[in-house]
Amino acid sequence: MPIYNITDNNLSLIKKVNFKNERELQKLTENNLEELFNLKFIASEFQVGNLRIDTLAYSEETNSFIIIEYKNTRNYSVIDQGYSYLSLLLNNKAEFVLKYNQVLGKNSGKEDFDFTQTRVMFISPSYTTYQLKSVEFSDIAFELWKVSKYSNNTVLFDKINNDNVTASISQVTNTGDAKQSVNKEIKKYTEEDLFEGKSSQAIELYNNLKESILNEFDDIEIVITKLYMVFKVNKKIIASVELQKKSLKTFINAKRLNDYKELCRDVSNKGHWGVGDWEIKLNSEYDFDYFMELFKQSYDEKL
Repeated sequence: MPIYNITDNNLSLIKKVNFKNERELQKLTENNLEELFNLKFIASEFQVGNLRIDTLAYSEETNSFIIIEYKNTRNYSVIDQGYSYLSLLLNNKAEFVLKYNQVLGKNSGKEDFDFTQTRVMFISPSYTTYQLKSVEFSDIAFELWKVSKYSNNTVLFDKINNDNVTASISQVTNTGDAKQSVNKEIKKYTEEDLFEGKSSQAIELYNNLKESILNEFDDIEIVITKLYMVFKVNKKIIASVELQKKSLKTFINAKRLNDYKELCRDVSNKGHWGVGDWEIKLNSEYDFDYFMELFKQSYDEKL
């Protein structure tokens, strides 16, 4: 759909323009990693063995490395490149950890990272139908982002979602030994993974809560991590939800919260899985109304 500029009630078309080259796109992304994706920049053109990674980043949310590859052309294989980078990382973990420590002044070991949640992000102005089809698996550790630059000095980064896809990459028999090795260690977690071992009561409670949130807010992004679900707006975490045996443990991620019913527990100085300093347990749908009030406070804070 075309985008227009409004001047005195008249519309003028805002045209798409091309990036000069991949380097221009790379510099723009690296300079704004936290704003765009809530990621920390680690290195540019990171060379390991005979491969060079365009951008190496780190996600504090999942405690894992993120590999970013930029493309200004369409003649490349997403699957082959993605698996090459993941295999490179898994076979050279120490070098990635060393670079992380050098840049951030840390003293972390390999055991301090969750390599299972590593992923590769491709950022490109366009993709072929074949490239889009090649990543249509529910559990593949690749993300495709389409970036559009406009003549009014505006840019749009748009994630190409495959949320409705149910096929598993493990069903493909000709993936090769290297790819199968990657698939065994790196996992893209889904809601179904977090439902495992939970009661139908807890699952129904979560689904109804998710529906309530999505019905009220149309700009929410849901991210599934290894242990909990995260609700975001503008790439900022509003709340996280952890399924218990028969209930939900939720965390509101707000600096200030008007908890006038005093139902939240301050866990800012206590260890916990979910993101957020205010914990509130939901045992039934009767608790939803108050939770939604707290959620709205955090939502407004992130806008």
